[in-house]
Amino acid sequence: MFESSEIGHKIDKKTYRKKVPELRAALLDAQYNLKELGKIPVIVLVSGQDGAGKGETINILYEWMDPRFISTLAFSAPTDEERQRPYMWRYWRALPPKGRIGIFAGSWYSDPIHDRIEGSMSKAAVDARIDQINRYEAMLVNEGALVLKFWFHLTRKGQRQRLKSLEKNPHTAWRVTQWNWDRLKTYNKLLNVAGHMLRLTNTPWAPWIVIEGADDNYRSLTAGKVLLEAIKQRLAEGERPVTSVAPPVQLDIDGRDVLSELDMSLKLAKKTFENQLAKWQGKLAELVRDPRFRKRSLVCVFEGSDAAGKGGAIRRITAALDARAYQIVPIAAPTEEEQAQPYLWRFWRHIPRVGRVAMFDRSWYGRVLVERVEGFCSEADWLRAYAEINDFEHELSEAGAVVVKFWLQIDRDEQLRRFKERQKIEFKRFKITEEDWRNRKQWDAYHRAVCDMVDRTSTGEAPWTLVEANDKNYARTKILRTVCERLEAALKGKG
Repeated sequence: MFESSEIGHKIDKKTYRKKVPELRAALLDAQYNLKELGKIPVIVLVSGQDGAGKGETINILYEWMDPRFISTLAFSAPTDEERQRPYMWRYWRALPPKGRIGIFAGSWYSDPIHDRIEGSMSKAAVDARIDQINRYEAMLVNEGALVLKFWFHLTRKGQRQRLKSLEKNPHTAWRVTQWNWDRLKTYNKLLNVAGHMLRLTNTPWAPWIVIEGADDNYRSLTAGKVLLEAIKQRLAEGERPVTSVAPPVQLDIDGRDVLSELDMSLKLAKKTFENQLAKWQGKLAELVRDPRFRKRSLVCVFEGSDAAGKGGAIRRITAALDARAYQIVPIAAPTEEEQAQPYLWRFWRHIPRVGRVAMFDRSWYGRVLVERVEGFCSEADWLRAYAEINDFEHELSEAGAVVVKFWLQIDRDEQLRRFKERQKIEFKRFKITEEDWRNRKQWDAYHRAVCDMVDRTSTGEAPWTLVEANDKNYARTKILRTVCERLEAALKGKG
């Protein structure tokens, strides 16, 4: 990976001064075209050895381009807030919107490289993180992002000379500390670990660009030209061709599926319901106060047929909780800000920290339900979303979240009865819209989409619970009981 960046690349001052004005003008043009079109974000990762020019390169890009449309985030050790959420949470929050450039000084590669060098992360764990990173970057590219990964390289001798040169200059001496000299002792380890990571993450959709960092002029011009050409090429491509990334949808030729097999006649008498409600609300209140819950979080997902009773079920859960400990996240059509990001971004921003509860009234499953049925995304987009959603929920579970997912099902007759009831009752009229009536006409298409969703995303870590919701008492009891059972099992270390 590093051979071509160890041969002593140089650019003399005269050549550098001649080429910079033209490059700066072209970069500005490309940047304004990027902003004007507003269709893709550019994500630039800056990594490499100490003294190889990472900071200087970022500074020169700010000098050459319009800084109003660039954001830079430097990632060091995670904060307390970041440690209380999944590993990738802080990187999702930092993604640039479409039309802008985001520069990451340190990235999702920094921690695994550091931890492997220090011996606190096994090779198997590093390889698992590599797989996670590759899928994450593939998702970003599939969502339209241009991902550029720079590694600024120095030989061991070159790094030592570079640190000495910086230390001698009174204007740059502050940048060299004992920590940098101590890190030089781990040069061979860094080369081995970084080489392994770069080889396995050097993908066609997000390749590494390794640049020799010994000569400032060469490093700056090379980075600037790579960025320029990549943006120009990506903008010239227009809409990227898409291909399906999952097998065709399975059809059940006998007419039976997970929804048709539900017993919609299940009911619960009022008195029994009241007793069960009190029992399970009390149990939930105890569980979230359990000291072990301080290291876990609870994420409840509510999907279902229109008028199936999602809101009422959520209210029965929140009645057992301290209002300071939970958040209800209602999901509607994405805002302009959300449309400028990958579709999972708006859900990542609401992931609770440990000791907290988040309830999603509709969720990330909109990609494989309403967006699929209504044609708001391509077939390739919703087909790949199954794997992306499974990865997302896996990350939540790995970070301690208990993910509980409900599909509330009612039959067509019950839905029609509830629609008409909502139209008659003044304070319920806001619940019924023209969109609800239009969705009803797509009943069969949604039925197929739900069955596919359950088959493809009901995992051991985050299984779906299908709720027979014709009777609200029965549905609410089943939901509360399921939340308590899943949470209790997790706290006991059984799930």
